[in-house]
Amino acid sequence: MGSVAERVLRRAPVPVTIVRPNQRTGEKHHLVPIDGSEQSRKALEYAFTVFPDVEATVLHAIDPLETHYGEGQFVHTPAQYEQIEAEAEQLLADAEDLAREYDVDVSTTVFAGQKPNRPVNAILEYVDDGNVDHVIMGSHGRSGTSRILLGSVAEFVARRSPAPVTVVR
Repeated sequence: MGSVAERVLRRAPVPVTIVRPNQRTGEKHHLVPIDGSEQSRKALEYAFTVFPDVEATVLHAIDPLETHYGEGQFVHTPAQYEQIEAEAEQLLADAEDLAREYDVDVSTTVFAGQKPNRPVNAILEYVDDGNVDHVIMGSHGRSGTSRILLGSVAEFVARRSPAPVTVVR
């Protein structure tokens, strides 16, 4: 992805789709990664509105070694991890409820890696293994220092995905 595409992706107030040469394309299976943010809800609504007849999978990635930025916590206790799993299941249930509101069928899944597996890696692995034609995801639109420190999952996925990526703000 070139610098112009990255700037458009970062700054556009409307959904942006990045399609690189030789990417697989199609309208058979879309992936919508969610993280519980308002941006991921907007991505779900976009997918349900623009592509109501396309098979969609809603994915939430759990990293067993996830850190909470600034807290310095690297490994969760079993009780904390159970809470994270319960929250993930609730996110997916909320996504299923939203799909019913839009009269759309979706499948949902939680990806819990056995090793450190940042959301980017989980999403890309699912795209590879799930024969996904299109990724639709929200973006927080971070810029400056926060983007450097925390990175942009949407930008990394757009750069590396074998399928086109639509980023919704």
